[in-house]
Amino acid sequence: MAFLRSISPVNTNPTIRGERVLLRVPTLADHPQWAKLREDSRSFLAPWEPVWPADDLTRLAFRRRIRRYQREIRNGTGYPLFIFSPDGETLLGGLTLSQVQRGVAQSAVLGYWMGLPFAGKGYMSAAVRSLIGFSFDTLQLNRIEAACLPHNTASIRLLERVGFRREGYARRFLCIDGRWQDHVLYGLVRDDPRP
Repeated sequence: MAFLRSISPVNTNPTIRGERVLLRVPTLADHPQWAKLREDSRSFLAPWEPVWPADDLTRLAFRRRIRRYQREIRNGTGYPLFIFSPDGETLLGGLTLSQVQRGVAQSAVLGYWMGLPFAGKGYMSAAVRSLIGFSFDTLQLNRIEAACLPHNTASIRLLERVGFRREGYARRFLCIDGRWQDHVLYGLVRDDPRP
C-alpha cells in the first residue's frame, strides 16, 4: 500500500516562505540573535517551557542544539525551524515538528515559542499556517498534534484559529516550568477544514 511506505525527507534544509514570515533551519550564525531574543524573553517564556539548563544560551549549547537539529532533519524525525521576518533578517521565534512518525501513523507533534517583542502580532499564526502546508503537502503527513497548558489562552486561541480541534485532556502530561502539568490536547488532520 503506497500510503504505508516510508517517505524520505524532501529537503534537508527546508525554507518556507509564508505570509509575513520566513521559516528556515537554524544555523550557528543565528546564535547571537537567538540568545539575545531568548534572554530578553526569559520571564515571558518560562511559564510555558521546560526549565532551561544553566548553559542553555551559551554558544557551545547552541552548537549541540544545531547538531541535534541537523540529525533530526537528516533522519526525517523532526523539523526545527526559526521564524524570521520576510526578509530573513529579524528572528521572531521558533517552531518544531517533532516525533515525526511514518508507517501507519504519518503524524508529528507541533511545538512553538515566540519572542516577547513579537507576541500577539499574528506572526505565530502565519508561521503555523505555513508549517501546516509543509507538513501535509511536502511531508505528506496525515496528522499534527499539539498540547498546551489549560490556562495558556493565547496558545489555545492560536491552535483553534488555524484549525486544530480540541481532542482531550492529559493529566500531568509534561514537565513545564519545573512541575508536571496537565495539558489540553489538540489535533489537526489533513482533511480538516482550515480557516
